[in-house]
Amino acid sequence: MRKRRVAFPPIYLAIVLVLMYLPILMVVLYSFNDSRTSATWAGFTTQWYEKLFRNQSMGQALLNSMQLAGWSVAASAIIGTLGAVGMSKARFRGKGAVETATTLPIMIPEIILGIAYLAIFTAIGLPLGMPALVIAHTTFCVPYVYIIVKGRLVGADPALEEAARDLGASSLRVFFTVTLPLILPAVLSGMLLSLAMSLDDLVISFFVSGPTSTTLPLKIYSGLKTGVTPEINALCTLMLGTVFLLVAFSQLMSAKRVKSEFKGGTP
Repeated sequence: MRKRRVAFPPIYLAIVLVLMYLPILMVVLYSFNDSRTSATWAGFTTQWYEKLFRNQSMGQALLNSMQLAGWSVAASAIIGTLGAVGMSKARFRGKGAVETATTLPIMIPEIILGIAYLAIFTAIGLPLGMPALVIAHTTFCVPYVYIIVKGRLVGADPALEEAARDLGASSLRVFFTVTLPLILPAVLSGMLLSLAMSLDDLVISFFVSGPTSTTLPLKIYSGLKTGVTPEINALCTLMLGTVFLLVAFSQLMSAKRVKSEFKGGTP
């Protein structure tokens, strides 16, 4: 007896995809609109991309965001990886409380974190600006790296490290030759997630940024007060294109690696 095909799942999936990607497609479409408003379509043009590339303040904001993301991601990768490796080997009372405290920045609302950072930096006399931004972003990026690397270490075989020590390798050499290659995919995943969170952050940056360290989200937010111009749509389109290219490159490299492993495993 043939089962009756249910049409609801495909319809539900189609509705979800439309709601997710239709606004993105509209942003891309109106980046080529000859009108300054999104209410009417006045023809095709690329003038907004030209104006975007001539906008020095937008370029400086993008540069600030990239510098901030680079420093915070690098610092969070080192701190989160070392913390996950150390906590996976540590045995002491209160370990669960320490791990919970490590992940608290993820659960605390950003507006509370922003006010807390502002109060702390003001109390210790740290000027608001790029150093304060790097510290704040590193703080809320560390838990992402820590959680992902800790999950990878749970599934790792401890016998590999024990075998390396039995062969005379020091703890430092075991880490760089055995542990780090095993957890490297998790570290890279945590870094990419931290990069996205840092580039996307608005609330915390609003509280701790200085007059000379305006980030791209802050620049876009300040522009919303006078209305969304097609330059913002053009910027979003370029960022979307960059993300799609990176994802496509990642998928291509993964497919090549799987294909090479399959060929290497066949007799």
